[in-house]
Amino acid sequence: MNAKRSDHLATGLIYTFVAIVVLILFGLIGYILVSGVPHLSWHFLTTPSKAFAAGGGIRDQLFNSLYLLILTLIISFPIALGAGIYLAEYAPDNWVTSVMRTAIEVLSSLPSVVVGLFGYLLFVIQFQMGFSILAGAIALTFFNLPLLTRNIETSLSAVPNLQREAGIALGLSSWKTTTGIILPAAVPGILTGVILSAGRVFGEAAALIYTAGQSAPVLNYGNWNAFDPNSFLNPLRPAETLAVHIWKVNAEGIVPDIDAVSNGTAAVLIIVILIFNISARMLGNRLYNKLTSSK
Repeated sequence: MNAKRSDHLATGLIYTFVAIVVLILFGLIGYILVSGVPHLSWHFLTTPSKAFAAGGGIRDQLFNSLYLLILTLIISFPIALGAGIYLAEYAPDNWVTSVMRTAIEVLSSLPSVVVGLFGYLLFVIQFQMGFSILAGAIALTFFNLPLLTRNIETSLSAVPNLQREAGIALGLSSWKTTTGIILPAAVPGILTGVILSAGRVFGEAAALIYTAGQSAPVLNYGNWNAFDPNSFLNPLRPAETLAVHIWKVNAEGIVPDIDAVSNGTAAVLIIVILIFNISARMLGNRLYNKLTSSK
């Protein structure tokens, strides 16, 4: 077999594997959307769930998922930003930095159930937080930190060294060069990573079963007092998210319309994650073009 024929064969195999992966992806997404979209309605999105009767919605679960995501990003992003800047701009090339990068990789490979049990023993039991949004947000931080840290480090490292040299030539300090020149240039990549990690957090279930809980108490959306147990802003209340709701309905649900609730919730979850991914690419490209004066 000559080189040209081998090249065509290898290229054909690569395209075949890519096509298989794409077909599987579109098949799964299509099945979920076809099964769930017919059950979606404004009533379904704005009505509290019901434990025994039919006609319940996912209002509280949808809000809990978004609220939990915001708290997780508030906790994890500043830590990841500091760690990413240190690893990309200041960390020396020695065994300590190597251990740090290895620890980040190990943390990113932890099973979600292990993180959930760790969060349950430490935050729910030891710190007496109980099943709460805050405990779930701290547990999800363990998922977010490795992904965000590596993304920020990669985005900063991708900025050309000429920009660093230009900042130093202008008499700027290393910190001023990093925050005033390097960081703005890396914003598109960082923002893309933040939105993609948000999609991952939004769909997490196993860790939240042991930390945020499986109950969805009735919330008062007119109560803005975050210290009131009935307030929708209270971070110390239990909160069932969309992903946990799907698991609970299929595992323990006894409502007559269990299939409609499960399929509709899954469709909403997929649609929101797709919005995260699509908006990440669009917003990242737009910011890149704006900050680099590219068309």
